Parts: sequence; C-alpha cells; structure tokens
Amino acid sequence: MNIILLEPYFTGSHQSWAEGYKKYSRHNIFIMSLPGRFWKWRMHGGAVTFAHKFNKLKKSFDLILATDMLDLTTFLSLTRSSTSYIPTAIYFHENQLSYPWSPDDRDIIEKRDKHYGFINYASALTADHCFFNSDYHRLSFLSELPKLLKHFPDFNEIDSIQKIELKSSVLHLGIDLKRFDKYKTDKNTIPTVVWNHRWEYDKNPDEFFKLLNKMNDCNIDFKAVILGENFSKSPSVLRNNINKLGPRIIHSGFVNSFQEYAKWLWKSSIVPVTNLQDFFGASIIEAVYCNCIPILPNRLSYPELFPPEVFYKNEKDLYNKTKTLSTNNKQRNAMHYRNIVSKYDWSIMAQKYDVEMEKIKIGI
Repeated sequence: MNIILLEPYFTGSHQSWAEGYKKYSRHNIFIMSLPGRFWKWRMHGGAVTFAHKFNKLKKSFDLILATDMLDLTTFLSLTRSSTSYIPTAIYFHENQLSYPWSPDDRDIIEKRDKHYGFINYASALTADHCFFNSDYHRLSFLSELPKLLKHFPDFNEIDSIQKIELKSSVLHLGIDLKRFDKYKTDKNTIPTVVWNHRWEYDKNPDEFFKLLNKMNDCNIDFKAVILGENFSKSPSVLRNNINKLGPRIIHSGFVNSFQEYAKWLWKSSIVPVTNLQDFFGASIIEAVYCNCIPILPNRLSYPELFPPEVFYKNEKDLYNKTKTLSTNNKQRNAMHYRNIVSKYDWSIMAQKYDVEMEKIKIGI
C-alpha cells in the first residue's frame, strides 16, 4: 500500500510516531508535514497548506492517514478531485475536547475555545475510521462530544456521535524503544528521580516539585534529572525550584541529542508522575523501558498500561512510595517493568498498524 501520512504538527511524539511507522511499516509511507509550532494555527490553516501541496503531487495513494491536528474536512474539500475515492483514517494523539486547557489561555478567557474541539469532531465524523492511542482516550472523547454539541442552540446532531463510535478503535502508540539499548549504562548509585515530560500546565509540575522539596526537607538522599521540552517561557515553578534544590539537580533542561536523553533515562531509577492529562504516556513508557520504576496516579490511560502496584492514591501516598523506593535499594533493584512496555516497540506495533490500514483499504 501507498499511504500518505498528514502531520501538521511535526515535532516531539508526533514526529517520532510518524517517522517510526514509516521506518518499520511494510507499506510505503509518505509523510507530509509542517513544523511543530503555532498549534492553533496548524488546526485552522494546516489543511489549506496541505491541500495546496497535495494537489501538486504526482503520486497516487491507497490511504490517507491524518492526525488530530488536521482539519480533515477542509483538506478533503480542497482536494476532492483527487481524493474522493481514497479511504481516510485519523489517528488521535490527543483531542481538544477532553484536553485540560490552562485557565490562563487567551481562548479560555475570551470563551472561544470550542472551535478546536469542533474541528476534531468534524474530522472524526468525516474519516472512514478513527484510531485512538488508548481506550481511555477513545472513551473520554466520546463522552465529551454530547457536551460540545449541546452547547450550540439547535440542530445538535447528537446521533452523529454513534456514527463516530461505531468506526472507532484503539491502536496503541508505537515507539522506537529498541534504539535505547545502544546507550544503556549503569544506574546512578544514588537513587535518581527523573522528569521527562513537556513543561506545560497539563503535566502538573507544581505537584512534582512539591514532592521533591518534601524529600529534600526530610533529608532523603536522592538526585533529580529534569528533562522535557518547553514551548513557551520557562515556567517560574521550574526556575525557582531548580534554584532551591541546588545540588540535588544533576541535570536540568531539554537535551537536543537522543543519545543524551537516553543516557539520562538509563542513569535514573524512579519516574514519579503527577500529570493531569495523558492520553497514552510515551515518555513514561520510554523511562520504564530504561528500567525506571513508575509511580503513577490511578487515572487517565495508566490503568490500561500498568499493573495496580505502581499506583498511588493521593499526595501522601505518592511521597511514601517515592521515599520507600529512594531508601530501599533491595526493593528498588527488584522492581522491573521493562517487559510490560516492550510490546509497544515498533518491531511489534508496526505489523498491527499495517493490518489495520489494510482493513480500511478493503472496507472491513
């Protein structure tokens, strides 16, 4: 099959996912992308730019695979002379209905945030099939749709939600995990806590640093590695706490090379997670593959990915579990979850993706 993969937000996990599928698929994957910035404008204008590019191509395709950052309806309307016969699928990395917006976002303040969710809704309704990266994601999207549609004054089209549900399924994220093996190194002798998520509101850095400060105040012996990409100004919580924790922090800041990123994951030993939102959890999967022990809230996508013993109940339980792992070398060294997450490597997942794409082509 010849598949065109449309990714308007080509950075981070979106880029890794697209390139990973292209690398490991038995099909021919042609990636059309735009730089990963200005996400709101990508959702509005990316379809127009892609349509312009697509109409100039001298290629034929068996399937169009778009991501949730694309307004699929606009793209198809502007390319209908050459795409009307091509089946379409959309892959939801996230969605703008159940994604927690920062209360400081200008669109929230001015009450104009509904449009991005409507783009996701219309695209899902248009596509022949909708893939979600977790069942939690699928269910949360479907449960938010009635709230969105009832927000409008009439002709709410609530019945259209069932149409989306009937053509939706779960296709977990594929990740190139085996590339971490090349950079494997020994763990730090001192227990090391790692943060390897984006520095944004939905990842809840305040609670993470509250944990580290409490451990520091209680004189628990630990080090911390602060990774992750920041798309805006460095949050004050990050700057202030790094200064406060001083020598506890052995690295802070985004690393440009994969080798350095992998090195820090292998050196770390514990990954406490405080996220308010995660539709899958790629960064957690990567840390766990590198033999970091996860400590997770019992919510979001995590219960479908990990066993019960890794979950904490509340802030106190998070501290106690992190303290225990930091002070008990024997318990820390005995806990490994690498085998649980290895199944998300592209060497396994690519075949699943290929089969699903073939089903769409033949109309199953």
